[in-house]
Amino acid sequence: MIERILIVGTGLLGASTGLALRAHGFAGEVAGWDRDVASLETALQLGAITSTTQEPMQAAKEADLILLAVPVLAIMDWMRRLADVLGPHQLVTDVGSTKQQITETASQHYNRPGRAAFLPGHPMAGKEVSGAEHAEAQLFSGAVWLFTPGAPLMPETGAAAALEFRTLVEGFGCRTLEMDSGRHDELLAWVSHLPQFLATALSALLEDKFGGDSELRAIGGRALREMTRLGSSPYSMWRDVAFTNAQHVKETLLALEQRLAHLRENLDGPGLREEFEHANEFRLGPR
Repeated sequence: MIERILIVGTGLLGASTGLALRAHGFAGEVAGWDRDVASLETALQLGAITSTTQEPMQAAKEADLILLAVPVLAIMDWMRRLADVLGPHQLVTDVGSTKQQITETASQHYNRPGRAAFLPGHPMAGKEVSGAEHAEAQLFSGAVWLFTPGAPLMPETGAAAALEFRTLVEGFGCRTLEMDSGRHDELLAWVSHLPQFLATALSALLEDKFGGDSELRAIGGRALREMTRLGSSPYSMWRDVAFTNAQHVKETLLALEQRLAHLRENLDGPGLREEFEHANEFRLGPR
């Protein structure tokens, strides 16, 4: 039974998870650690965590569930550090935006006799801003929380805790979905990473071309505001995504470059109408 949770990383997702746990009736202890003391204190003041710790390894030993809510490379570093100090009754999970390298690391260090369980996860929710001050309990409501477990968890390595955690997540208003880690990274490159890098490139291009031009800023409509809002996402949120999913992201960027070239070459020809008609066949339903 999950009674004690440690959240490693009390930024947007970590603190929002803590708030969601409280909002949906979790009555146990939720300890928090973050290298940013201000973020940690903000999470405590918001009620996302019930206590702070400066000894995360010791707190992890005492926890039933450890949630790694830090960037992807840091997640894998924590996975390696924790593997030798946790026991088979404990569960580790994460909220990393790429999953193949995390799932491979889990297969090396977890989910075997005498070892803790690891359940790779990724909530499809977030904002273009980071930090505990932007956390909210309803962040995950209506979202999909993806899991890429790889091999099935053995009963003696936290399978029951994994099931309990899924139930907690569903209590946030999430729909849970299992997916192969490679498929996850391929799809996320298209539905999440490509839109971000497109918005980043557009925002940087506009800054180069227009800078502080007040006229452009006055006439920019909702579409431009939304694109540049996404383009304002900080590098710290996306560095590890680019590093750990580089091949898929490169493929999407190349495909987009080719599509843009096709548009450029057909601005005064029938291909432009065909492209618009083809684009109108694709729709994402409401979340």
